[in-house]
Parts: sequence; structure tokens; C-alpha cells
Amino acid sequence: MNRLVNTLCMLMLACFGSLVLAVEDEFHFDSPEQSALFLDLTKELRCPKCQNQNIADSDAMIAVDLRRKVHELLQKGYDSEQVIDFMKQRYGDFVYYQPPVNPMTIWLWLLPALFIFVALAGIVITRKRQIPEIDNEQLAKAQAILEHDE
Repeated sequence: MNRLVNTLCMLMLACFGSLVLAVEDEFHFDSPEQSALFLDLTKELRCPKCQNQNIADSDAMIAVDLRRKVHELLQKGYDSEQVIDFMKQRYGDFVYYQPPVNPMTIWLWLLPALFIFVALAGIVITRKRQIPEIDNEQLAKAQAILEHDE
């Protein structure tokens, strides 16, 4: 019985241990600056499939391909701006987390400010409706009631 348990444990360890080794991509660079630039770029570029993950954290096949392409471009001597321009040209502005301000993306920049303005205006209007207007006649009656109670 003990031998069977040991055999099953060894078999499971062999199966799952090979999966861990298959996940890691290794990219070699000529300098630490290139390696740091690679890490920065893979954190700045968005995975087209995952949409809310950068290509450094995504396991999607397209993210793996994009990491390889970034590595290849850096090996060819491209700088950060050239790599980003290449990716934006190929995949559109969506692939970069910092979209440019142009007629297509202006709403991304204006809608939050517009939303805050409308929300504040709504709060002010609601508060004004809740506070009743008191005229001089009502004020005089209230003053008379206070004086009468003393």
C-alpha cells in the first residue's frame, strides 16, 4: 500500500512539474538597460485579447507573440518610442495604455470631467429643492412663537 502511494505521488509530481517548466519564457539581452526597457515596455503594452492586462502578465498566445516581437525589436536596436509606434501601427492605439488625444479618443479624456460636472450640478439642484424658501411673514410667525414660549 505504501509503495502504491509513493508511486502515485511520484507520477503526479512528474506530470505537474513539467507544466511549471513550460510556462516561463526566457529572453536574453546584451545589457541590463535593454532588459529593463523590455520589462517597462511589456508593462505598458496591452494584450489585444485580454484587454485589461498588459502583455507581461497575460498568458494569451498573442501576448506571448507580442513579447517575442518586443524582444526582437529591442535586439534590432529599436528604442522605446519606436517599439510603441510599431505596435500602435500594427494593433492600433488600443495596444498602448496611454491613448493619444485626437478626435477619436477625446471622449476618453472629457467624459470623466463631464460626469463629475453633471454629478455636482445634480447635487446642487437637489439640495436647493430640499431647502424651503422662508418669507418674512413665516419668519415673523416663528419669532412670535419663540417669544411666546419664553
